[in-house]
Amino acid sequence: MPLFSRDGLNFHYRDEGSGLAFFFQHGLGADVSQPFSLFKPPAGIRLLAFDCRGHGETRPLGDPEKISIDSFADDLLALMDHLEIERAIVGGISMGAALSLNFALRFPGRVLGVVLSRPAWLDSPYSGNVNVFSTMAQLIRQHGARRGEELFQQTETYREISRQSPDTAASLLSQFTHPRAEEAVARLERIPTHTPRHTRRDWATISVPALVMANRQDPIHPFAYGETLARIIPGAEFRELTPKSVSVERHAADVQRHVEEFFQRHFANQSNR
Repeated sequence: MPLFSRDGLNFHYRDEGSGLAFFFQHGLGADVSQPFSLFKPPAGIRLLAFDCRGHGETRPLGDPEKISIDSFADDLLALMDHLEIERAIVGGISMGAALSLNFALRFPGRVLGVVLSRPAWLDSPYSGNVNVFSTMAQLIRQHGARRGEELFQQTETYREISRQSPDTAASLLSQFTHPRAEEAVARLERIPTHTPRHTRRDWATISVPALVMANRQDPIHPFAYGETLARIIPGAEFRELTPKSVSVERHAADVQRHVEEFFQRHFANQSNR
């Protein structure tokens, strides 16, 4: 299990393939297995991801105040330096998309391209998500993860999400059953209240190729958020994904196809430097 050390933490990461580096980061409560389950690196692509603070096998938890999108982007920069990767394509799913947008705006000289999948943030927190995840965090702190899950399933919020998107409901419940649910509850409290911390005007400064992907039937990741980002980022391509509640397999196949085609259009003749 490859690790790199920073700020008193041992960060777990995964590194497969060879060629142009593509960092594809996971969402809230997930780990490196998520991006690697959605995208298999074709020839010429080196796929990398790390477990963010409070996630996966990155330990210890560290300072809860540093569980933030800014810190996650700083950690990505540290991993790139550790691996001696000067420039890379950066992307992510949900929270990973916010991390990648933050990184692209703060460290533009290190970015070759941007891939944003199912974004859940624009230039301010999504109030619906803040309410959902703060409720979950309160239940875990007050009752523990097991009882908290039972109580959350009794809420009208959970019932409504379950009606709209069974996959999203299942994903929320997995936050309670995660082995680190109680230890890392700060991630549910802090991350939904953050943003990539840049205005929409800043998005228009992105000058590298960009791909934005979103799907309908997902109350946590509004389809309109993807459309908005793609409209403002200059030249960004927008692709619609099959909702996971319709077909997990088709959703993954869509991600694979759209990202591969994006790479072929913009990076087929590039080598990593």
